[in-house]
Formats: sequence, structure tokens, C-alpha cells
Amino acid sequence: MERKMKTGMMRTLALIAAGTAFVTPVALQAHRQWMLPSATVLSGNDVWVTVDAAVSNDLFYFEHQPMRLNAVKAVAPDGTEVPIENGSTGRYRSTFDVHLTKPGTYKIVSGGEGVFGSYKINGEQKRLPRGLGADKLAGAIPAGATDVKLMQTANRNEIFVTVGAPTDTVLKPTGRGLELVPVTHPNDLVAGEAATFQFLVDGKPVAGLTVTVIPGGIRYRSDLGQMDLKTDAQGKVQVNWAQPGMYWLNASTSDKATTLPGATERRMTYVTTLEVLAP
Repeated sequence: MERKMKTGMMRTLALIAAGTAFVTPVALQAHRQWMLPSATVLSGNDVWVTVDAAVSNDLFYFEHQPMRLNAVKAVAPDGTEVPIENGSTGRYRSTFDVHLTKPGTYKIVSGGEGVFGSYKINGEQKRLPRGLGADKLAGAIPAGATDVKLMQTANRNEIFVTVGAPTDTVLKPTGRGLELVPVTHPNDLVAGEAATFQFLVDGKPVAGLTVTVIPGGIRYRSDLGQMDLKTDAQGKVQVNWAQPGMYWLNASTSDKATTLPGATERRMTYVTTLEVLAP
């Protein structure tokens, strides 16, 4: 029995090593932030959805750190805000509930604008604290600092959940930062059927944007399954779903259209988790 256990363990370690060697160049480039809903298409009169939120290498597996809930909000089908309930943050993940009391499509979103940068004080290089807001910038840079370098950030992480028939009120863009505008409804995705999404920056289509799509469960396969797609002249991209499951979609871009005094660049990211159902 002991010999069998050792043999099985050695095979497992060999498979893990082989898999890691295969996916490391892409999979470990950066940690991925994500929200994972318990379901995205629901029915009934008293409906709840539970959401896990984390930052990790593997999708959707808890092994790095939790996503903080201070910037999370839920928007009902009529555009009103819905409270986040039963929020809890542990060592590797956060979790919360949303009570879906109205029919239609909800948006659960986390994000906002911030500042990333550095400065020198007495010749020593210092970095600004992570998650720093523009309103706290003045107090974060000490008097006498030199070589101040600032970059404005704008991040958006959102998921969509529908009760009954889908609606589109929460899908309308805000006109600020990098946004996804679904041509295909995000809760009407089926394996074997192509979906089309449009990406905007400040309300205008962004061409040539790289959109990365990765199916969940990468911990349990050697092939990452990553798709790197490009938006067309209208900012649109088509995604072909090979199989059902949860998918992580990410896009990022940068420009010089900063609104923060002293910032020389604006970096924007967009993340969503999409559920693809079986035909």
C-alpha cells in the first residue's frame, strides 16, 4: 500500500511539474483578479446569488489573496443600487450575497480610479501606496520630494446576473474609461455559438485592443486554453466558445488622456467572468 501511495504521489508531482513547465510563460505573468457568481441565469421570486472574489494565478482557485469588497456594488435592472449582504473576507477569498428581488439583468461591479507612482526623498526611491485615490495624493508625497512620476489608473471588474428575461439597462456604458458593451447579451452565451462584444474608451470604439479569454479550471489541465483576440475598427470582437463553463475575459490599454494633474499616462483594465451554457 505504501509503495502504491509513493508511486501515485510521484506520478502526480511529475504531472504537476510538466503542467507548470508548459503554462508558466503565460499563466504566471501576473495574478488575475476575478469575481465568480454561483450562477448567472436564474428564475423564481426569492432569488439570491453568492459571489466569490479573489486574486490568483489559477482560475478560479483560491491560492493568493482575497479581493477587497470596499469598492463592490450591485446595480438592479432598473438602475438602482442593491446592497451587498453577508460580506466576508478571509485569507484567500472574499464572499458576499446579493438578493435579486426584481426580474431582469443585474450588474455587480468593482473598480474605480487611482494613482500609481513613485518619488525620491533624500535620494531614496519611494513608491506610492497601492490603491491610493487621487483625493489622497497630496498627503502621500512628502515635502521636498523630487523626481515625482505619476500614472492614473482606471480599473473595472464586473459580472452580470439575470433573473427571468434579460434586460439591457445596466449594460449601457458610462462613457468613462475602458468598458465592454455587449452586442450579445452576457447571460445568453452558448457553447458552439459565437458572441460579439464591443469595447469603448471614454465612449468611443477602440480598435486593435487585445482581448484575452481563458476558460476556468486551468489548475486541472496542462493546456491554458487562452484566446488572444483583437477588436476591429468598430471596437468589436467575436468570441467562439469551445465548451460550456466559466470564462475569464480581460483587456487593458493606455493613453495620455489623464485628468490627474502631473500624471503622464492613464492605464485602464477591464475584467469580467462569463458563464457559457451547454446548447
